[in-house]
Amino acid sequence: MSKRFCALGLMAKAPLVGEVKTRLVPPLTAQEAAALNVCFLRDMAANIKTVSETEAASGLVVYTPSGSESAFDGVLPEGFELLVQRGPSLGDRLCNATDDLLRQGYGAVCLINSDSPTLPQSILIRAIGLLAIDGDRVVLGAAEDGGYYLIGLKHAHRHLFKGIAWSTSDVLADTRQRAIEIDLPVEMLPPWYDVDDEETLNRLCEELFFAPSIDGAYPAPHTRAFVNSIINMEGRQCICPKLSGRMPI
Repeated sequence: MSKRFCALGLMAKAPLVGEVKTRLVPPLTAQEAAALNVCFLRDMAANIKTVSETEAASGLVVYTPSGSESAFDGVLPEGFELLVQRGPSLGDRLCNATDDLLRQGYGAVCLINSDSPTLPQSILIRAIGLLAIDGDRVVLGAAEDGGYYLIGLKHAHRHLFKGIAWSTSDVLADTRQRAIEIDLPVEMLPPWYDVDDEETLNRLCEELFFAPSIDGAYPAPHTRAFVNSIINMEGRQCICPKLSGRMPI
């Protein structure tokens, strides 16, 4: 497959029981959490594939751990490639993935978390467009927890990933400071959220069942169907107790 301008890479762990979405156990079981993670991957990959059909982009999954490739069988759309993550820290893995993809011939790289199944397509299109403009820059999608859900680059600026306290509310601010230190322009995308705990799971349920058109959110059909199946079997109070008294759309 010939390389298109921008690689859209989902940063993902192999969806193995007990290894993914552990902060959602409870309210989910470990098996349900892993199945939900598969749904996230299906929806986000399908979203990216749709964008890539009209934009100069290609989708792939940047995965860990090495040797877990079979865990993605039947999960990803046709044409999606796999790239193994390299490096001991998240910063190393992000920088190395950017470098690996640029060396493959892409002109730009967007690395995207795999925990935002309703991420609007308009955001992905905006990121690609910003990277297509002449000149160097970093594109950041602000996550509401203080991190970022997307980073887009045309060069693997290793300084951007140095000295970052990963998994804290300072990640985005520290990354912007690193960009200032190397005179790298920063372009910001609209904020979005990751689904990684009970509170954000409730928010996802709100979006899927009560306000499906908020901010052009992607409908995430695989995720919606799976969550609905849990509700039908176990009751809404199991997975989204804050919404148990409301009627879905």
